[in-house]
Amino acid sequence: MRFLLDAEQRAFAASLDAMLTSADTPSAVRAWAGGDRSPGRALWSRLADAGVFTLAVPEAYEGVGPLPVELALAFVELGRHAVPGPVVETVAAAALLSELGDLGVPGPAERLLPGLASGGSVATLASAGGFALDADAVAVLLVVEGDSLRLAPGHGPVRASVDPARRLARPEPGGELLAAGPQVTRAARRALGWARLATAAQALGVGLALLDRTVEYVGRRTQFGVPVGSFQAVKHRLADALTVLEFARPLLFGAALSMAPADVAAAKVTAGEAAYTTARTALQLHGAIGYTAEYDLSLWFTKARALRTAWGTPAECRAEALAGLSGGRPRR
Repeated sequence: MRFLLDAEQRAFAASLDAMLTSADTPSAVRAWAGGDRSPGRALWSRLADAGVFTLAVPEAYEGVGPLPVELALAFVELGRHAVPGPVVETVAAAALLSELGDLGVPGPAERLLPGLASGGSVATLASAGGFALDADAVAVLLVVEGDSLRLAPGHGPVRASVDPARRLARPEPGGELLAAGPQVTRAARRALGWARLATAAQALGVGLALLDRTVEYVGRRTQFGVPVGSFQAVKHRLADALTVLEFARPLLFGAALSMAPADVAAAKVTAGEAAYTTARTALQLHGAIGYTAEYDLSLWFTKARALRTAWGTPAECRAEALAGLSGGRPRR
């Protein structure tokens, strides 16, 4: 498949890149990890003004979507700039609520989707017994329990993850029942697809940022009187990282076009592994400075590791991709 973005799509991605470049996202990430939400919320408002959260919301609920290709474009830039907050989870919640509206359960969609599209509300989504990302920073905490969807009344103790900017908590039991029945199960499957697509795009952006920063670093770091980047071994490591990232890109946009579960799963595992591989390369080529939390690159290192298993481990996504190739039957 040959996939070419049109001029409007390229301009949208460029505008997000320019906006986020000027926003000092590393400071917002560190503040978010420390519990100060103000810089992150200001950044969230700017993303909402740019229309990012309208892309997963239908026009009937004050969105412009569903537009999965444009959403993938946006999330590549969010990953490239390490934007903090439950951005993927808000998209997943929007996809779930939109599907419920399409299936004849409009109440929760009409009530919650306009706020998500405008950026006025931040949401996170969890399964029963699982952890919710940034539950202490959201207005809408949705929990899927089998074939029911409820609005959790609160959350338990917050704990850190491998990425300090991704804080986890278990939703409290009980709360308002928003919907129940097979419609919830179907809507949850749709939400998983959108979450995996957004996570894959975010991971690709993280990998691209790691590669760009590493290329710049080895170009100015010298050893034996010459740039480290001139060494053949270093060139090969960087070329390998570029190859896996560029292989992930068409899978991502192909999945955005089809939104087939197997395609999305393949894109998610490929982009996640590419970002993780690039992180390992970047860490090795930076040397000791790459291990320090004070160095900005660490913000992307930890995110690459966290996104690798978010919304489906590599093994789970590979299994779904293979099941799609075999027509849904287990491969022997």
